[in-house]
Amino acid sequence: MTNSFPQVVTIAGSDSDGSAGAQADLHSFFARKVYGVSILVAAVSGNSYGITNQHLFPQDFIDEEFKVIAEDFEVRAAKTGMLGDAQTIKTVIKNLKQYDFGKLVVDPVIATKHGAKLLTDEAIELLKNELLPMGLVTTPNIFEAEILSEQEIQSDEDMLTAAKKIQSYGVKNVVIKGRHPQDSNQDTVIDFVLMENGDQFFLPEKYINTTHINGTGDTFSSIIVAEIAKGTDLVQAIKLAKTLTNQAIRYGIDVGHQYGPINHLELL
Repeated sequence: MTNSFPQVVTIAGSDSDGSAGAQADLHSFFARKVYGVSILVAAVSGNSYGITNQHLFPQDFIDEEFKVIAEDFEVRAAKTGMLGDAQTIKTVIKNLKQYDFGKLVVDPVIATKHGAKLLTDEAIELLKNELLPMGLVTTPNIFEAEILSEQEIQSDEDMLTAAKKIQSYGVKNVVIKGRHPQDSNQDTVIDFVLMENGDQFFLPEKYINTTHINGTGDTFSSIIVAEIAKGTDLVQAIKLAKTLTNQAIRYGIDVGHQYGPINHLELL
């Protein structure tokens, strides 16, 4: 039957070293046995030492990507990643309203895992007020959750308060990825999940001290997208994403000289 195989799309930037962005998404889709297509909004030049340059794609080119994907593929679920700037976010929102790409996972690439801010205030407001309400689930890291909720997160209670604030923008389910250990007394990374029905739970996994963590956020959200497309229950999809991403970090591969990729073969 035509188009019967589960298909998903990532709307994100291209990372030339293959460790993050659309490349990490596509690795994850393949490993979780769905067919992934991509709508690229930007490209960065970089390697394991860091990013040296970036280029944002023209808006009419992004429009054309949406059009041709929608004409040929039966996309069951979609995710957003790095969107670059306010104008690109506007273009993505416009196209997501025009084309049915199924359930949406918003990975709000606002800040790095080290806290460096990546979007302007205007772009963040667009993401909060127009993109998040379209999402089934959003997966901010701790710094992104602080920006979105406009509060510091230092405790379990803060996690709940922040998740509720983010949920108030209209996104149905919220996953806040926990803070990495700041000292030797912490040996776990604990994510917090707030579901649409009010259910809430923590997802702890042992912290792995490694420099090979590029693309962890992309991978986490991509696994959720893949599982949704296959009909997996959302809670199960979130839990599986946490477990498999941790495995991909734990059993890493030796690629690059400094900040390398995680091992997507562990997602199989």
